[in-house]
Amino acid sequence: MRTPMPATPPAAVSTTPLDASLDDGLDDNSLAASLDGAFTSRHAEVNGTRLHYVEGGSGEPLVLLGGWPQTWWQWNKVLPALARSHRVIAVDLRGMGGSAKPEAGYDKKTMAADVRALLDHLSIGSAHLAGHDIGAMVAYAFAANHPEATRRIALLDVSHPDESWARMPLLPRSGLFHLWWFAFNQVEGLPEQLLEGRFHLLLDRLLSGMAVDQASIDARSRAVYARAYDSPDAIRAGNAWYRAFGQDIADLAGYAPVTAPLLALGGEHGNHEQLVAAVPALGTDTRVVRVDGSGHYLPEERPEFVAAELTRFFG
Repeated sequence: MRTPMPATPPAAVSTTPLDASLDDGLDDNSLAASLDGAFTSRHAEVNGTRLHYVEGGSGEPLVLLGGWPQTWWQWNKVLPALARSHRVIAVDLRGMGGSAKPEAGYDKKTMAADVRALLDHLSIGSAHLAGHDIGAMVAYAFAANHPEATRRIALLDVSHPDESWARMPLLPRSGLFHLWWFAFNQVEGLPEQLLEGRFHLLLDRLLSGMAVDQASIDARSRAVYARAYDSPDAIRAGNAWYRAFGQDIADLAGYAPVTAPLLALGGEHGNHEQLVAAVPALGTDTRVVRVDGSGHYLPEERPEFVAAELTRFFG
């Protein structure tokens, strides 16, 4: 599903959530205020849950949906640029960051309904959507289930779960990156016991394997993410996105290809090849672009390129 990372090891970047020098200013209000431009952190009660989002800019609405193991903050490098031409709304998905972490509802169809309800709450009839990782799955589910509310969609380095995902090997194959956390996140109860207060260890391991430039996700951002996933409820909720893949695959079988224009950005050392194979079947107007010099974390590794491509695509 992924090409191997470059052989040259990048400089290590690590942090722990106990580092007091990094802990100040990691709350959502402070983070939003630190961005270049007028961004505000808000909450909304929608679809039976509570979503956190950060909003700024003006123009056509653009919803940004992030992935595991990150939060809305993963868009921090592209938010100011996108807000120059769009009303940008960066959402913490159900179970993520400042949003509620209910016991159920982690299939991507339900999470897309959360986003649709948020648009209603904001009196937005239709919007562009860009999603990365889990957020890309939700963005596609949104377009499939709410075409009347979808203008254009962009998928960053991940597509929607499909039948091929059910055949992933448990043992690593030579030359292919091993998605070991897909299995680890299926285990109920144990990840919470192992990772509570130690999530930074898993985070650093993931970033070391999937980011080309380790310094592109700095110690402050790692502290934001580690703190967001350090509690048992947060670990359980993030893992629930993966435990719902079986339902997501079944749901996809009932979707027709989406008619909204669809752009997919894939990292050269990320999932570009997988997107080339999967995306054409997902829509009637699709395009896949390779992001050179990037691993999986496109908005942080290549923010200028991503902002330019999204601005050009969304108009």
